[in-house]
Amino acid sequence: MSAEESLQAAEELLGRLEAARGRLESTEDPQQAIEVLQELAELAKQIEVELQRARSEAEIDGAAG
Repeated sequence: MSAEESLQAAEELLGRLEAARGRLESTEDPQQAIEVLQELAELAKQIEVELQRARSEAEIDGAAG
């Protein structure tokens, strides 16, 4: 996966994170809020992985170029 593809994946995940945040703000159900918070935490982890992957790929491309 290239750095650009990793960044695109991170952007997609960020969109999902924003949608989940919107659901969290609109719910008054404590159980649903907990589920959304868990989803937010998982999405944040996935975004971090993609950003680290993009950084690594960019460093590899920079070293090779």
